[in-house]
Amino acid sequence: MTDDHEWIRMDADGSGTVGITQYAQEQLGDIVFVELPEVGRRLRKGEDAAVIESVKAAAECKAPVSGTVIEVNGLLTGEPGKVNQDPTGAGWFFKLKPDDPKELNGLMDEATYLGKLQK
Repeated sequence: MTDDHEWIRMDADGSGTVGITQYAQEQLGDIVFVELPEVGRRLRKGEDAAVIESVKAAAECKAPVSGTVIEVNGLLTGEPGKVNQDPTGAGWFFKLKPDDPKELNGLMDEATYLGKLQK
């Protein structure tokens, strides 16, 4: 997880699925629109990858690591509320192929992330 409230779950094929945390979706409120990155787009770590609009605010989902977008969650185009319902499951944003898997070492595990939220 990142300080910007994104998560990445690595899959067996070496790709990573990316989304926002439960905390982030709670802070945003009801999500009404998600603009996803294009498949094939190269992202740098920390770069804005997707735009999230809610009834309260607009925000970005940043790339937790550098890599190339290989898939997007097209379900969110018609049902952006899936992010509120299941942010770490069906509400994922995109999948990417990391350029350097070592970048993953700089991310927080869930316990560290939750600990930082409680401070």
